Amino acid sequence: MAVPKRKHSNARTGSRRSHDAKKPVSLVACPECSKMIPSHVVCPNCGHYMGRQVVNTEE
Repeated sequence: MAVPKRKHSNARTGSRRSHDAKKPVSLVACPECSKMIPSHVVCPNCGHYMGRQVVNTEE
């Protein structure tokens, strides 16, 4: 089994981890009710997705 011969430096470790940070969720406005929701998700307020009614909601 391969074993590293030397310890990775802190700079090398930090460079590798530079893309691991959490990114904020991108929100878009629902075209039907204008509520901010994550993209590619059924709107929990009105139940629309891709321009059509997917989930029946009581209003």
